[in-house]
This record gives sequence, structure tokens and C-alpha cells, in this order.
Amino acid sequence: MHFDLPTIWAGLIAFAVLAYVALDGFDLGIGVLFPFFSGKEQRDEVMNSIAPVWDGNETWLVLGGGGLFAVFPLAYSIIMPALYPLIIAMLLGLAFRGVAFEFRFRADRSAFLWDWAFFLGSLVAAFSQGVMLGALVQGIKVSGRAYAGGWLDWLTPFSILTGIALVCGYALLGSTWLIHKTEWATQRRAFDLARSLAPLMLALIAAVSLWTPFLNDDYWSLWFGWPHNLALAPLPLAAGALGLWLIRLLAQEREGAPFLAAQALFALCYVGIGVSFYPFIVPRAVTIHAAAAPDTSLRFLLVGASVMIPLILAYTAYSYYVFRGKTNASGGYH
Repeated sequence: MHFDLPTIWAGLIAFAVLAYVALDGFDLGIGVLFPFFSGKEQRDEVMNSIAPVWDGNETWLVLGGGGLFAVFPLAYSIIMPALYPLIIAMLLGLAFRGVAFEFRFRADRSAFLWDWAFFLGSLVAAFSQGVMLGALVQGIKVSGRAYAGGWLDWLTPFSILTGIALVCGYALLGSTWLIHKTEWATQRRAFDLARSLAPLMLALIAAVSLWTPFLNDDYWSLWFGWPHNLALAPLPLAAGALGLWLIRLLAQEREGAPFLAAQALFALCYVGIGVSFYPFIVPRAVTIHAAAAPDTSLRFLLVGASVMIPLILAYTAYSYYVFRGKTNASGGYH
């Protein structure tokens, strides 16, 4: 039986990136929202809601980046030079927020500095990821088999918009997570933040979605050309309906459902991006099959992935199960 190994691997890497966005997205969002919670007790409660799981969430970023390097080396060699400043900023932000996360639990007089470090690290990481997304969507200049653009080609109004949109989206995920995990004053504050962020996020999704077809004729033909527009119409309609449902859930002060609705909204947007990209891995420049490593390498790596991915999924599910339920200011692992 013949398997299309490049397509299988593209699906696995896409799943790893989606898992990273879904899991690390909400704890980056909590960092972005951190200054909006006042007092040590509230902030400790916020931090403790992610204390047992935040570092494990980043496993999926390693899997996605490592998988891209091993499985699609040509794409890796093109994307990395195009996005070096953003990747460096993201990694520094993630490292800085990790240090701040641990140090603020030990510090006394300097605790407020680590609070701001946690916020800034989260903001820089989230914004960098959003700008990277915009840079990929708008396209990367390729000549032959190498990056042909400049150092700052990623810096455009569209990529800035996607950076802002992802920061707001992560903040929405973070606020709905806190609704699920906290109580009393902290939960009330999370509700207030989520009610403001939900309509803002829908407006940003609409803005990015309407701008994208004007970036490239292929995007325009895909989303507005007949009969593609008819086949793809359910995606934006479902996203709009899901967004309105999320706003209603927040108005009803439901605790668990808003987080699931926000995650589902992210997943729909992610599917839309995937539809726009396919069959390219470097949009409009290099296809999945052209960028893939030899089948022998893909087959060998797939054996390892078939063992590791279920183990990571099992560990992740178990950690969330063990630390289920509400948290409080003194309930962290510290």
C-alpha cells in the first residue's frame, strides 16, 4: 500500500502547531492579561491556574519546529532566514517569561518587576507569532531554492494586523481559561475582560479574512471564485455563528463552555489558513512535496512520531486531568 508521506507529515506538523496554539495560546494570553489583575492574591491565583501545565504546553512548539527541520528541510531553510528577527524575539520572550514565572514566586521586593517581565515576555512572544503568521500568509520571496527577500520583508501593515489579532485572540483564550479555573473576584474580572475581547476578536478575524484575498490572486480565486466560494462558505459562516455563541455564553456567565467555544473559533480560523496554504508549505512558492525529505527519511521519522505523539498526548491529557478543578492563590506547585 502506498502512502503519501509528505502529506501525512504535513498533517502531523499542522496538528502540532494547532496543539501549540490551543494549549500555549491561553497561557500566553494570561501573561498578556496579567497587568489587568490587581493585588498579589489575584495574580497568584492567575499564575497558579497554569503553573502545572504551562511548560508542557510548549512541547508542541518543539515538535512543530523540529518536525519542519527534519521533514521539510527546504521549507525550513527558506522560512528561517525570512523570519529570523521574529523567531529570535519569540524565543527570547518565551525564555524571559519562563524565568519570570519561576522568580516571581521567590522574590519579595522585586516581585513587581518579575510580574512585568512575565507580561512583556508573553506579549513579545504572542505578537511575534502573529507577525510570523502574517508574513507567511502574505508570501515569502523565493529564488530557486533559497530565500530572496530582505531582512525586514516581514514588516508590513498586514503582518502588524495579524500580530495584534493573535495577541487579542490569545488574551481571549486566557480570559476564558480563567473563567473556567478561578472563582469570585478573579473570575469576575476574567468575565469582564472576555466580554470586551470577544467582539474585538471577531472584528479582527473579519478584518484579516477580508484583507487576505487582496494579497494574492490565488487567494482571491480560492475564496471568491466560483465554485470554490460556495464550497468554502461554511467556514466563515460557522466562525461567525461560533463567535456570536461565545458572546452569548459570556452574557449567560457560563464557566466551562466559553473556553471550548474560543478554542473552536481558533480551530476554524486555523482550518481556513490551511485551506489557503494547501498544497504549499511556503505559500505560493514551494509545495509540500517539493520541500519534503526523501521517503526513506520520512518513513523512518514516522515510526518515531507514531510512538512519541501518542505519549505526549497521553501525558498532556493526564496532567490536565490531575490538576482539574478550581485553583486558588495558594494552590500552585510552588
